[in-house]
Amino acid sequence: QVQLVESGGGLVQPGGSLRLSCAASRSIFSFNGMGWFRQAPGKQRELVATIAFGGNTDYKDSVKGRFTISSDNAKNTVYLQMNSLKPEDTAVYYCNARRFNDNDLWGQGTQVTVSS
Repeated sequence: QVQLVESGGGLVQPGGSLRLSCAASRSIFSFNGMGWFRQAPGKQRELVATIAFGGNTDYKDSVKGRFTISSDNAKNTVYLQMNSLKPEDTAVYYCNARRFNDNDLWGQGTQVTVSS
């Protein structure tokens, strides 16, 4: 059973920064790709950022220039660096792994709250 463990969420003021981590229990190269989603109260879950392990990344328009997704293959970990945070970024953030011949794998979620 492969597991994703998320950490790094918390309360931050507008304009502040957080770094989310998603540690996998096996090599992240075993996945087709990984990404971060978020879900605000009463809202649909939405894609925030994706990374392919050839290095290509993609982002939701509203976070471009503020968020950066990256990976540390030796640590089996994917990160989401979030800068210039806005109240609209408040949500539960979920790590996702797309798997070969199987359903997507999801982390448990970590709360990010941006407020004064």
